Amino acid sequence: MSKILKNEKGFTLIEMLIVILIISILLLIAVPNMSKNTAVVKDKSCEATIELIQSQVAVYEVEKGTPPTDMSDLTDYVDTITCADGEALVLENGKVMRASEATTGS
Repeated sequence: MSKILKNEKGFTLIEMLIVILIISILLLIAVPNMSKNTAVVKDKSCEATIELIQSQVAVYEVEKGTPPTDMSDLTDYVDTITCADGEALVLENGKVMRASEATTGS
């Protein structure tokens, strides 16, 4: 029986700890970069949505002869009027923009 145990090979505790340490370091590097990229993707998606809705504003003007006065006028032209992150979009002076970028007041 003791011969069988002596001939079996496996990982030592030190080897396992080193592997876990290396994996932990790689995760510490990778996870923040992934979350940062997610924010960039959401921002780019919002910009694309704004461009799409802006083009639909032009279509609305051609079809109706007047510019839309509110985002609710565009419900027949676009399915969504929010960004991927849930931020509302508003129409101000014929230009589509994020609600946080719109001027408040007259």
